[in-house]
Amino acid sequence: MSTKLLEVKGLKKYFPVSGGFLNRTVNHVKAVDDISFTINKGDAFGLVGESGSGKSTTGRTLLRLTDKTAGEVIYKDRDIFSLSKGEMRTLRTDMQIIFQDPYSSLNPRIRVGDAIGEAVLDHGLASKAEIRERVLEIMSVCGLAPHHIDRFPHEFSGGQRQRIGIARALILSPDFIVADEPVSALDVSIQAQIINLFSDLRDQKNLTYLFISHDLSVVEHLCNRIGVMYLGSLMELAPRDELFANPLHPYTRALLSAIPIPDPEIRRERIVLTGDIPSPVDPPSGCKFHTRCPFAKQVCKEAVPEYRNVGGEHYVACHLV
Repeated sequence: MSTKLLEVKGLKKYFPVSGGFLNRTVNHVKAVDDISFTINKGDAFGLVGESGSGKSTTGRTLLRLTDKTAGEVIYKDRDIFSLSKGEMRTLRTDMQIIFQDPYSSLNPRIRVGDAIGEAVLDHGLASKAEIRERVLEIMSVCGLAPHHIDRFPHEFSGGQRQRIGIARALILSPDFIVADEPVSALDVSIQAQIINLFSDLRDQKNLTYLFISHDLSVVEHLCNRIGVMYLGSLMELAPRDELFANPLHPYTRALLSAIPIPDPEIRRERIVLTGDIPSPVDPPSGCKFHTRCPFAKQVCKEAVPEYRNVGGEHYVACHLV
């Protein structure tokens, strides 16, 4: 039986928009707009969607790196937004993040070994004498050589820097990791190596991931459950095999149709979305996707679709289903 590790209930994150002579709040960017889902222990939960859909803001809010506007984030039966600063600091070792750009997340003036071991020292989990040994151990796990420990970030390739970022997160022995588009800045061949590393680490250390990506073909190889976001809302959520075999939402079908098939004999009908993603400051009425949906009806423009379970843990928010 699956053990629930994290539960998100009605999460909202709005950013104020100021304007006018007095610079007052005149509107809000609805980056995350009332989403709910659960992540079980050992899951690799994929969150996909176009740029601007609210994926990264969701990940940062789950770790309380930014405050919520409304809703709850329950981690191991505790609402993280009800914890004190001291309690949250203790919990930080259990919840880590891997950033999209490995180079900008590393201090160019600090040697890699010191960067990886910095958090261990900061949390008092080991003495200075013990840290080097722990750093070498986790570097080996992440595919880095011992002589890399005294080098600086600029001496590494993009794939190696991402391995350093993974090592920084893993050295604290967390249970839950938010990976925020960790392979989008890498070459395709290097992407495969990093995805395989994530998969191996999940098996070895029983890790739980929230894996954020704009590419469904990437999450297909790692994630066992996938949520599809659009303009701050969840459009569809299902187990991986169910989502790829039976996509119900037009947005999900459009994203899947963009995945290239490595067989010239097989042709997939391409669904091309027209226009750009609308502004989260003033999202469309009704279904947020109706302005770009090729199947939209009048009801889609007028009423917000119910986000519901259509069977087999397959959730969708669409009037046409």
